[in-house]
Amino acid sequence: MDNRTEVREFLASRRAKITPEMAGLALFGGRRRVPGLRREEVAMLAGVSVDYYTKLERGNLAGTSESVLDAIARALKLDEAERDHLYNLARAASPSSRTRRGPLQSGTVRPSLQFMLDSITGSPAIIGNHHMDVVAANQLGYALYSELYRGPARPANHSRFIFLDPRAHDFYPNWDLAANTNVAILRTQSGRNPFDKRLADLVGELSMRSEEFRTRWAAHNVRRHYTGTKVFRHPVVGELELAYESMELAEDPGFTLTVYPAVPGSASDERLRLLASWAATERIEDLAEATQQQDAGRS
Repeated sequence: MDNRTEVREFLASRRAKITPEMAGLALFGGRRRVPGLRREEVAMLAGVSVDYYTKLERGNLAGTSESVLDAIARALKLDEAERDHLYNLARAASPSSRTRRGPLQSGTVRPSLQFMLDSITGSPAIIGNHHMDVVAANQLGYALYSELYRGPARPANHSRFIFLDPRAHDFYPNWDLAANTNVAILRTQSGRNPFDKRLADLVGELSMRSEEFRTRWAAHNVRRHYTGTKVFRHPVVGELELAYESMELAEDPGFTLTVYPAVPGSASDERLRLLASWAATERIEDLAEATQQQDAGRS
């Protein structure tokens, strides 16, 4: 796989975001044709030659040293997620990159992981994969994301739900934030797993079917997604404001555990209790059984 286009567009998009004022550069030469930095300005800030930086921005990151990558990251004022993405792109450009990572998980979870999920009774908890599928959940997790299981598509997939299912606009009160976050996570995963055909197929499908996705994908934004707050509008219990904590499962590469606790005593805490009562009668996890069966066939 040649990732030159990805490298070129990412570096150019980051350069366009940095104004000379942000970089601490005095303005000379009158009116500028573009608001961002010029290549020669990035090269000067990074301490490399203009020809060398031009080679990098044309997509040739193979063999680039960590010190140069760090210098480019500083010059472009990359945040941690963007810096990680730059390093991932450099690794993918290496001829040996295909053998650097072991196979990633995408299908069903080990029994002990499901036991762990089921032991979490006060908060929704799910395990997802790098394809944005819901691989497993506890009862409250299935209940929280019950809207993902109303459609026929399996496995239930966050990205397809957000961009292809009209119900997502009701489920996420701030749909734009949810959409931007989802695409940034997908872009991050694409940089980490550049040879994953199923991930590439998902991006291709969404690009074909959703202009909203295409526009966001072209922005080349990336992000870390380990902690924060999300707001949902559940059709049964109403608005839920939940914290989330996510962690990658070291023994199951490609799987991420996310737990969604509510602030104790809050309105959302009370609504989670109502959601638990509803889930006990609805058995939403039964709707997810097809997900596990289909994904088992993929793994």
